[in-house]
Amino acid sequence: MTSTAPTPLTVAVLAGGLSHEREVSLRSGRRLATALRSTGLAVVEWDADSRLLTRLRTERPDAVVIALHGGEGENGSVQSVLDLLDIPFVGTAASACRRAWDKPTVKAELQRAGLSTPEWVALPHTTFREFGAQAVLDAMVVRLGLPLMVKPDQGGSALGAQMVATAADLPGAMVSCLAYADTVLAERYVTGTEVAISVVDEGEGPRALPPVEVVAAGGIYDYTARYTPGATSFHCPARLDAPTVAALEKAALRSHELLGLRDVSRTDAVVDIDGRVQILEVNVSPGLTETSLLPTAVAAAGIDLGTLYASLVHRAVQRGR
Repeated sequence: MTSTAPTPLTVAVLAGGLSHEREVSLRSGRRLATALRSTGLAVVEWDADSRLLTRLRTERPDAVVIALHGGEGENGSVQSVLDLLDIPFVGTAASACRRAWDKPTVKAELQRAGLSTPEWVALPHTTFREFGAQAVLDAMVVRLGLPLMVKPDQGGSALGAQMVATAADLPGAMVSCLAYADTVLAERYVTGTEVAISVVDEGEGPRALPPVEVVAAGGIYDYTARYTPGATSFHCPARLDAPTVAALEKAALRSHELLGLRDVSRTDAVVDIDGRVQILEVNVSPGLTETSLLPTAVAAAGIDLGTLYASLVHRAVQRGR
């Protein structure tokens, strides 16, 4: 009597899409697909384009892993479509994605919960037109001081984000930022140690992975610094004392739970010169490229990336039953 091996789960890795972060997403998707195949799962790689819904219906996978960055992959749109089709997926539910997608909303929720985040203001482009751009910029500098960090209120990969050291540079930075979103988030620039803390939950409750210290050669961890090999050095675990590491982990776990995130997230923060943890952003779809921070933390924790995501896939399938 011969035994038949169980058919492996079929997992669709969604990557690409139409956001400004398409190329980064494709790199994340390729790396993730390779990692998942090494665990024995049957993996297909699909672009998030106009053919996606047809594929999901006709080639229905057992589960989906979303490797999309920006736009529909993080604002809850793809998650809502998967819910409509009753297809399990790894990652945060649609409603929590929508909330986490908006950076000012996240900062306000964190602040209400007693977590520290740099002082900020979020202004739509109509504000500058209706009240006079220079008058608004002058008020911003008076309130927040210089230098400032300006960034789109939505999106990732630091696209459109700039550090502004002088008032003369502020108008140009605003124009650049508004190319990526209709609202600018300006926040007080915090000097200190930049750190990313990933959180994973394989079913026994969320846990923080070793924090990754980020040192950009140019001083600012912008798009170029993030995705150009050699432009940034990483230290994992971060070169910080045990109490500070514990505070970072606590802040990341609190952010993950407060925002209702699921499976995996990444919190970006700065430890300022007074040793306080200042949260910058919380990401529901962390990058998985060769220079991304989540894989660095996973490796430092002694975990295999494919094994981690395979466990998340199995958990997603169980949720869907």
